[in-house]
Parts: sequence; C-alpha cells; structure tokens
Amino acid sequence: MPWFYYLGIMFILKPLLHMLTRWRVNGKENVPAHGPVIIVSNHLNLVDPPLLSASIKRRIVFMAKEELFHSLILGPLVRGWHAFPVRREGLDREALRQAQQVLGEGLALGMFPEGARSATAQLQRARAGTSLLALRSGVPVLPVGITGTEKIKSPIAILRRPEVTVNIGKPLSLTPIDGQSTKAQLVSATDFIMVRIAELLPPSYRGVYGGDDYGRSIGD
Repeated sequence: MPWFYYLGIMFILKPLLHMLTRWRVNGKENVPAHGPVIIVSNHLNLVDPPLLSASIKRRIVFMAKEELFHSLILGPLVRGWHAFPVRREGLDREALRQAQQVLGEGLALGMFPEGARSATAQLQRARAGTSLLALRSGVPVLPVGITGTEKIKSPIAILRRPEVTVNIGKPLSLTPIDGQSTKAQLVSATDFIMVRIAELLPPSYRGVYGGDDYGRSIGD
C-alpha cells in the first residue's frame, strides 16, 4: 500500500469518519490479506468509495461511471481515489481490460454492481459486469453491505452524526467458465452475488433482492 494512500486514510479519512459519523465495521476478518479480489457493495452516497477504503485494509482501485470524470469538482477527486472510468451503456471493453489488469496485479477492485447510487436506499437490479469479471477470472468476490450513508445529505445531517455501518461478508467463489458466458449464466451469477450483499443488509434495504428465489444456483 503506497505510503501517501495509507497516511491519507489513517490521519485524514478515518478521523473524519469518526468525528462526523458513528462509524462501525463488522467482518474485517473476512477480507483476504493478499491477492486479487473483487469488492462489491450496494451504493447509497458519493462517500461510499472512501468509506470502503477506510473500512477495508486493502488498497482498492475503483471502477466509476464515466460521467464523474467530466465533472469539474468530482473529476479530480475520483481520479485521486484510484478510480478508472466505465461506460454504463453496453460492454465497455477498455474498462474490462483495466479491471483485469488491476486483478492481474494482485490488487483489490472495487465495484458497485447497481451501476449508480440508489435513490431509495434499496437494492436495485444489478448489471452483469461484476459477474462477467468473476466468471472469467475465477477471482474471489467480497460482498459488502453499507447502511447509513444515504442520510449524509446536508451539513445538518452531519451534525447529527448518522450511524454508518459497513458489514463485510465472507468471500464468494464462482466457478470460472471457459469461453463465452451465456446471458443465463451472467444473470444467475449476478443474482447470486447480489443476494449475498442483501444478506448483509437490513430487510428494508434489500429491495429487489429481498425474496427467497435468487442466487442459489452458482458458487459456494
């Protein structure tokens, strides 16, 4: 982990989180200490990427929607936060190549499978990018559930120190598929991953993945 990244998290980000929120992390023991891993989480607020970086003791390289990089304010921030752009429409082969390069270097790749922040705080239907990477690479997937950051919307909300919780689940293994993945395989793998995220969230956050008929056919 680069020294400036470590110092920024230890002496700036973590103190800010403790000062402005009631921040709690569960399941730290589930984080692989070394090797490539795809970290996947629900997405409630722009603060979620730095929150994950502070909560998980790995250097995380994030995949972020392309639009953020064109923002005068947010663009420099997402670049500085070890992110690279992805187009949300269609298959972005360049983003896929960069993601595979990150994993090939043994790093942690951060992804939000829903593709955008949830306006309701409930899980939305996820895109297939995470499962495509996992099925191609055989890299473990680490599910994470975030609650509370949806309340960080104004200075008044910060003054109330909202309770923010990060629940880290056990790594998931998806059996790699040789050749081209079918649509059915991608849908099944995506549901499997999203249900594991849902299980780390209170029922009111689970949204479309709150039922009992998802994600039982792929993985361990």
